Amino acid sequence: MEIPPKSPDGSEKSPQSKELLTSNTASTLCISSRSESVWTSTSRSKWDIYHKPVIVISVGAAIFLVGMVITSLSCIQIENKNVYKLCGPALLSLGMMLLVCGLVWIPIIRKKQKQRQKSQFLQSLKSFFFNR
Repeated sequence: MEIPPKSPDGSEKSPQSKELLTSNTASTLCISSRSESVWTSTSRSKWDIYHKPVIVISVGAAIFLVGMVITSLSCIQIENKNVYKLCGPALLSLGMMLLVCGLVWIPIIRKKQKQRQKSQFLQSLKSFFFNR
């Protein structure tokens, strides 16, 4: 025979109330998990908006340049020529991939910012007309 677990305050709750509590908590978590709300209209600096793509572009460019150096070293007569022939093109492609991803990310952020501004404008219009 199983004894139902008691709540911290000592009272017993029915399974329906437990389901309501978990569903309420889940909806609260879903709402609060958004990084930015429509209701917050604080302006952010350009660095706050674009720092991730800038970092990806910088790392991609650095890896690409290292790949170029290693690939050019494979042309010179060195002992481990096969290692340079393998690592150079791999770093070239990895750097190029990160570089392109960062460059594509910037227009996506710009488009998202424009949509957010339109959404905030429409929210303010709606609240102006419907709260009278």
